[in-house]
Amino acid sequence: MKKPDHIIEIFLQPGEFYFGDRDTRIRTVLGSCVSITAWHPKLLIGGMCHYMLPTRGTAKPAEPDGRYADEAMVLFLREIRAVGTRPAEYQVKLFGGGNMFPGARQNKHCVGQNCLSEENSACRSVSCRNSKIARHLVEINGFTVTAEHLGGDGHRQVFFDIWTGHVWARQNPVTSPMIVIESARIEQD
Repeated sequence: MKKPDHIIEIFLQPGEFYFGDRDTRIRTVLGSCVSITAWHPKLLIGGMCHYMLPTRGTAKPAEPDGRYADEAMVLFLREIRAVGTRPAEYQVKLFGGGNMFPGARQNKHCVGQNCLSEENSACRSVSCRNSKIARHLVEINGFTVTAEHLGGDGHRQVFFDIWTGHVWARQNPVTSPMIVIESARIEQD
């Protein structure tokens, strides 16, 4: 994973998007957020988004906001059109959607990969919804998914080398159990 000396490294914060050329490595850290990477194997260009929520749910502003999956996809499509390419020419990889609070399942069906199944529409966790919308958006926009690493517990570190198209993801499990304090009573003397 050693990078050549001339490579610039971009770190994406939540809600950010970057599209660049062969001289770029993009990296990020994901919890329940999802990153979509898109790489053009002939032109050696590509990008990554790091979105936080599936959709804004209200009227869209004039400029898309990368914090929302549907608007991050608009940013991708804008860049792809600007360089005269089509979504079908890109290899797409999906990462993230980790459950950061495994002790606080919102739905008994949201366990492991089950929450990502199309049959389970009852799951309301952000991580599951983020993963589902990623698959949906790439499909309806004509991208080809070549790999994905979605769901599970914990966060991921993601590195995308545009000069090769390689993406590395390291998933780190939640190291300490979540402690939920339902109520606390303080007695005074």
